[in-house]
Amino acid sequence: MSIRVFDAVDQLEAAVGRPLGHSAWLTVDQRRIDLFAEATGDHQWIHVDAERAAAGPFGTTIAHGWLTLSLLPMLVAKIYRIDGAEMAINYGSDKVRFLAPVPVGSRLRAAAELLDVVRITSGCRTVVKLTAELEGSARPACVAEIVTVWQGLA
Repeated sequence: MSIRVFDAVDQLEAAVGRPLGHSAWLTVDQRRIDLFAEATGDHQWIHVDAERAAAGPFGTTIAHGWLTLSLLPMLVAKIYRIDGAEMAINYGSDKVRFLAPVPVGSRLRAAAELLDVVRITSGCRTVVKLTAELEGSARPACVAEIVTVWQGLA
């Protein structure tokens, strides 16, 4: 898998509406879920109590939705990068949806599609649709439109 590299706003503009690619698969293990619970203080039993979760609605523990979302930047870094910018600023999300639970031991990968590029005086603002695909599932785990400002990109 090769990483797609952009180094100018006009290259990004030419890619609007096109898929940027897929990442490799990542296994979501209980250790990652537990560490996320520690970091966020979200210790709900469906995430961290394997015994209780086995009798629950999913039959096992599941990843936090916010954990799934937070894995996307790491996965996307294997799909594309933008060189030449002084810095990238997380501007927010236009939409985030959690569509399927991520059972412990599941594998996720990201798919990225560039939806929009807006030139601004300091560079550009991009909107990228990220889909956390869940191996073996017809439904994605998460879909989000992520907005980033690329400072200093010409």
